[in-house]
Amino acid sequence: MDPCRVFAGNASRKLAQSICEKLKVPLGDVEVDRFEDGEVSVRFNENIRGSDVFIVQATHAPSDNLMELLVMLDAAKRASARRVTAVMPYFGYARQDRKDQPRAPITAKLVANLITVAGADRALTMDLHSAQIQGFFDIPFDHLYAAPVLIEYFDKKKIPDLVVVAPDIGSVKMARAYAKRLGADLALVDKRRPRADAVEIMNIIGDVKGRNCVLFDDMISTARTLCQAAEAIKERGALRVFAGASHGVLCDGAYERLAASPIEEVVVTDTLHHDKMPPRFIELSIAGLIGEALQRIHEERSLSSLFV
Repeated sequence: MDPCRVFAGNASRKLAQSICEKLKVPLGDVEVDRFEDGEVSVRFNENIRGSDVFIVQATHAPSDNLMELLVMLDAAKRASARRVTAVMPYFGYARQDRKDQPRAPITAKLVANLITVAGADRALTMDLHSAQIQGFFDIPFDHLYAAPVLIEYFDKKKIPDLVVVAPDIGSVKMARAYAKRLGADLALVDKRRPRADAVEIMNIIGDVKGRNCVLFDDMISTARTLCQAAEAIKERGALRVFAGASHGVLCDGAYERLAASPIEEVVVTDTLHHDKMPPRFIELSIAGLIGEALQRIHEERSLSSLFV
């Protein structure tokens, strides 16, 4: 069997290189550039006819990242690749997964349609903001979790008297899975706003007094929820506070908020590219996990043992 062919867009080139090192295959030669007016230009510089092609590209903002993926998918399909898989370490627009107000779009569904129409035969991503987004795709879809990488890291730290804390209601299911694997207790930060103009009230469900806590979430974007949760459990007597997340989106101001928070250590993965991590930040690689998934897809083997 021919080896799988891995190509990268500009948003995920470093991660794709690490994946190729794990797979012991060279990173494919593709030019992803811009015309003078800013349009995306893609050219595969090697023959991919009949090949099993994997295109690694996170689709976070700006929208050029998504556009790069779409043009690469179209180019690969027109170059007669046997199968084209869109590998999205981070699936952008995932938070727009429902109509939460009148006249609002469901952009996650739109993006799923665009990826399918562009030529993807299969899609793979990691830690979707909402698991039901898998149903937006009409092609085979693999949903991986960064949990094995994060759990291994915190398990090795041997933190005594550990409590896993969900920073909001939406992350309870994830936190429960982490608590089970780490053999820790579970707590929840319940945010409530009694009136639209009132300050949020934090209720802590579970015992954190005198305990060491790890806050887990799928992503850190503005870091407001995480920092508020950390302050709330610290006020309730938590000793040390750590945080872990699959995706370090880290918008403007996030680093400063986290630096001023009681969180001792913030652990994220390399699903998104970070130029340099400041003190207190740890970046773990999910290249081995994705590489194993690509190898199994290429060899038509099951991925179920990779799921948590």
